[in-house]
Amino acid sequence: MEHTIIHNEQKSRFELSLEGHLAHIDYVRGDGTLDLHHTLVPKPLEGRGIGSLLARFALDYANANDLKVIPTCPFVKVFIDRHPAYQPLTDLSNED
Repeated sequence: MEHTIIHNEQKSRFELSLEGHLAHIDYVRGDGTLDLHHTLVPKPLEGRGIGSLLARFALDYANANDLKVIPTCPFVKVFIDRHPAYQPLTDLSNED
């Protein structure tokens, strides 16, 4: 089953609506950064990989837009730790 994730710029979050529930990752956009600070997956959607879909979408968005990621949200931090290909997005050492 394919899920559609929406970038809601007005609310600064990536959203997935499913079965009457709204899951999302909230962010704060900085100068060249995307602080992913909160992930919410409603209980009826837990355990179905929705959080991972949102994390992957947000990280791919950051990569496509040349943004560095600040993984403030513990879920996003663990996701990045488990998917090392995303780790370079968190390297702020080359920033001024």
